[in-house]
Amino acid sequence: MKFRRVVADTGLEYQQLDADGNTWRRAQSPPLGPTPFTAQYEAAIAEHHTARSGGCLPFQPLSFRDFTGSRRHLIDSSRGLVRRFHPRQALLTNAYEALTRKPFPLFQPHALFDTQPIYYMSNHLTFVPSGTPVQGPSYTKALDYELELGFVLLESLRDATPEQAVDAIGAFVVVNDFTARDVQRREMASGLGPQKAKHFLNSMSQTATTADEVLPRLHELTGTVAINGHVVSRVDTKDMRWSVGEMLAHASKSEMLLPGELFATGTLAGGSGMETGNWLADGDVLRLELEGIGTIEHVITHSR
Repeated sequence: MKFRRVVADTGLEYQQLDADGNTWRRAQSPPLGPTPFTAQYEAAIAEHHTARSGGCLPFQPLSFRDFTGSRRHLIDSSRGLVRRFHPRQALLTNAYEALTRKPFPLFQPHALFDTQPIYYMSNHLTFVPSGTPVQGPSYTKALDYELELGFVLLESLRDATPEQAVDAIGAFVVVNDFTARDVQRREMASGLGPQKAKHFLNSMSQTATTADEVLPRLHELTGTVAINGHVVSRVDTKDMRWSVGEMLAHASKSEMLLPGELFATGTLAGGSGMETGNWLADGDVLRLELEGIGTIEHVITHSR
């Protein structure tokens, strides 16, 4: 089932899409169960978002953990980082890869990538819905997008198995993790982070799709990135080192995960501008889509 929230005359309302794919009807109950936020807070945020974007988030996330799941994304984005910020070194790495037909060794993920799922905590309070005009922060000259698959918990988890973790997922959404790449380089080199490179803005599709519809085809999802109406890359969910169940099981080790907490797979291969060289500029129209899940679209306005 696909669902959304709207600001109605009677207050914040959940709606579900009929089988015809065209008609939205009021849901009998919240698809994700009770929310931990007060009705006043939920309504105020939804009204603010609707005034700016014409719609609101399908749910207000309680927290946000973002994983790194795609090996190909890590390799290609490392290559793109060198190409953008270290053009002289790129001549050497290009020559190495041309001769060996292998990725440059430093482009390979850290050894921990194959040992356990890796994630960081981001800022769940900066999520805006699709349709919101967005600005890059004043301190970056390298604004980037990241197309990701997000999933939200319906039930609590602690020390869960991957199978138990999958059963606790309530719905899936499209997530966009905006990134200031020039700032990210410096922060990650410190051994901590990211911080200001990530925490300024995230976005989400205005619709969510319940887990029962997505899980049977989870590894067959496809999507696109389009800028100014032109498709610049295509993505899929095949290149994932860890399953969503394994990601959640790892996060739940000796830690309680609560309903409403949001997680994401990390950037799907091809889902960022740093990989493909398609960086964002003022005035661009960015559209991210995962087929059967949802879309995110933003106009990039002048930076502050």
